[in-house]
Amino acid sequence: MKAASEREPLLSSSQIEDLRLAASKMHGVERRSFQAEMTLKYCDGSARIAERMFGWGRDTVKVGLAEKRTGIVCMGAQSAASGAKRWEEKQPDAALVLQQLAEAHAQQDPTFQTTIAYTRLTAQEAIVQLRQQGFGQEQLPAASTMAVILNRMGYRLKPVVKAIPPKNCLKPMRSLTTSKPKTVEVMMAASSD
Repeated sequence: MKAASEREPLLSSSQIEDLRLAASKMHGVERRSFQAEMTLKYCDGSARIAERMFGWGRDTVKVGLAEKRTGIVCMGAQSAASGAKRWEEKQPDAALVLQQLAEAHAQQDPTFQTTIAYTRLTAQEAIVQLRQQGFGQEQLPAASTMAVILNRMGYRLKPVVKAIPPKNCLKPMRSLTTSKPKTVEVMMAASSD
């Protein structure tokens, strides 16, 4: 009986290229999971064979196999501990009150084509109302950040459109004969009559 590394490959070179391409389009946990599945299916669970057959990093395949076996997803230190938290995560109580304020001032898009709710609450007014609710200056973001937060929550600032009065006269257009400037002969003929 031949060893696993000496067996005939189950896949053609075209299929191997397709699997490499598919893995290259993925990132992080998704890629490791895919590589682990293909390693179990075509390489008898051997990271070394997967490295030789597909050109994938042996260590990455080992991590994917371990994630699949234990069900625990590995997080890199960069993605797990870097970056500033969003204001909503730092101030969940204030975020809840802000959402209630925005909802009180919100109206649905009249066309019902989007899920976006339009609000008459400006970012500056939201800050003022949050201060009145008892939140301190150190808990509240700047007005520009508040506008971003409201947008992230799904509220867009849109002015309320009042009734627009109809136009009394038509706009002059060059194609109409009544709106063309009169020539000198026509004006002289009109004045002699």
